Amino acid sequence: MDRMNALETFVAAVDTGSLNKAGRAAGVTQSAVSQQIKALESLFDQELLRRSPQGVRTTDSGQIVYQHAQKILNNYKSLLDEIDALSGSLHGTMRISVSNFLGRMIVGPALVDLNHSYPELDLVIKIEDRRVDVVRENYDLAVRTGVLGDTDGISRKIATLDTILFAAPGYLDQQGAPTCPDDLARFKFIHINEHTNVARIPLEKDGTTTEVAIPVGLITDSPELLKQAVLRGAGLTRAPRLMVEDQLQDGTLVQVLPEYRVTSKDIHLVYPRRSAMNTRLRLVAQTLCKALAAYPFVTVLTDFSDPG
Repeated sequence: MDRMNALETFVAAVDTGSLNKAGRAAGVTQSAVSQQIKALESLFDQELLRRSPQGVRTTDSGQIVYQHAQKILNNYKSLLDEIDALSGSLHGTMRISVSNFLGRMIVGPALVDLNHSYPELDLVIKIEDRRVDVVRENYDLAVRTGVLGDTDGISRKIATLDTILFAAPGYLDQQGAPTCPDDLARFKFIHINEHTNVARIPLEKDGTTTEVAIPVGLITDSPELLKQAVLRGAGLTRAPRLMVEDQLQDGTLVQVLPEYRVTSKDIHLVYPRRSAMNTRLRLVAQTLCKALAAYPFVTVLTDFSDPG
């Protein structure tokens, strides 16, 4: 029995709650996963997992094995990374989830360049706007903006994006351009990913913050559709300035209430556990921070040179 491989399979089964999912992640059958778990149970002479139609969960003995297996696997990965670092090379596979806007504009190109510099480092990049659980879904890293939602992973804020309210000039001409926050109540707000009838947007001026309520007229999970809806005069919205700067410059979009500051949007890295911040992950994090720092309207908070 390959004990390291068996421990890795066991941890995957516990993290996903499923032998089938653990098998798919490892590229083996469910029966092969079951055989590895049984081999571990024979090795420790203990039942490690209890199986049910809802999935698998650890016994008391299984929880102890799980906790130690995580440490063993992470230490082993760190060992490989440090050995690789001596030769200036990194290898292995990293599964990364990133939102559409960041993925296509900043993160994706930066990771492609990184892959060119480290050809033995295999990157699997998923561009998706849903909130992933890095632990349950077996991701090494997720890059997300705004609210993270529930996750068992560790999050770290690395940067902020300047955001603005904006609309098409024709829509403002039709509705009458707002001159103060209270005027926004007669507009329609285009929301992304948030199912609510009213958008509450904090606006700051001269040290005073005012939260305004804007009726929601359209909800989408696509940043591109959000932009198209605004361009077609369906309403106004809030988004990172970087996403629409070209349209602001050519006049196809107009900033709304430019004298007011809209709350910035946070950028987080989310990874499975703090000890997972190994050499590979740190290299990716440093690459992303450097790429973000090259753009206007982005404030980078760390370069990941410290071990936090």
